[in-house]
Amino acid sequence: MAANRRITVFGAYGHTGRFVVSELRRREWLPILSGRDAEKLAALGAVQGGLDVRPALLEDATSLDRALEGSAAVINCAGPFLDTSAPVISAALRARIPYLDVTAEQPAALTAFERFSDPARAAGVVIMPAVAFYGGLADLLATAAMDDWTAADEIHIAVALDSWHPTPGTRLTGRRNTAQRMIVTNGRLEAVANPPPTRTWEFPPPFGTQEVVALPFTEIITISRHLRSRTVRSYMNLAPIHDVRDPDTPPPVPADASGRSSQIFVMDVIVQRENDIRRLTARGVDIYAFTAPLIVEAMERLVIGRHERTGVLTAGEVFDARDFLAAMNPWLSIAPQ
Repeated sequence: MAANRRITVFGAYGHTGRFVVSELRRREWLPILSGRDAEKLAALGAVQGGLDVRPALLEDATSLDRALEGSAAVINCAGPFLDTSAPVISAALRARIPYLDVTAEQPAALTAFERFSDPARAAGVVIMPAVAFYGGLADLLATAAMDDWTAADEIHIAVALDSWHPTPGTRLTGRRNTAQRMIVTNGRLEAVANPPPTRTWEFPPPFGTQEVVALPFTEIITISRHLRSRTVRSYMNLAPIHDVRDPDTPPPVPADASGRSSQIFVMDVIVQRENDIRRLTARGVDIYAFTAPLIVEAMERLVIGRHERTGVLTAGEVFDARDFLAAMNPWLSIAPQ
């Protein structure tokens, strides 16, 4: 067990941040509540009780340093990450502690790799972007499916959601992040076609056969950093896309005492090499709530030293993917097909 149990959560009062704080407390870590809105932090602190509250502004390095002082790691849950990731990563490097975030924004993840890889290695710390439903889960599934293969011809990811009630943060990020989405073709990142391609996908029950559209998130970035494949594509079924594009779709509604919604998800990953196909399918509930145990598990492994490398790295690159996915029970069920 780590001697220092203090973990700064930046954006602690946001929808995902609250799940992360609760998961940290469940595992007997001591969250430090941080973020840009002092009033929201104070309100969360009153509800949580007994936790250190440290407001911080992105443009004020001193306040960020104060927010991370004495922490064993920082988890950034505050989007848009195009704005928040670089300042908080810089503070983590100054503090020489691991940084993890939950970004689904491809440009933010790319910036982390391109700008901070050398500084992170020099500081001897791990920077791990996109440790979330988007980015981290597909990376772990693809890594586990690859197993002993050193390269693949194709990696395809398909996500099915029965609905998507977006948080205010998701809507804000959608307005802020207007960059063209990227896929991997011939081993290189390139822009997805406009309009994006569609196809049908045979999901397991309860979804079955669905039309899907190319909708790549940070899994393209994480997978492309360490898995060799000529092609990497990701798709989503249409119902959640209609939800998230509808301004009248309400935010998530709690369905249990933990605040988790009733949304169900399936993530299907197919890895192909010549005529050989490997497939892993993950099932769970609430993409926002599921992100909390995923990122806290990664943080925990980093803090107790279950890694050998430093720099900007992905979860699939650092950890034993099958062992990590097994640790996600009961939040996630995995089935090979």
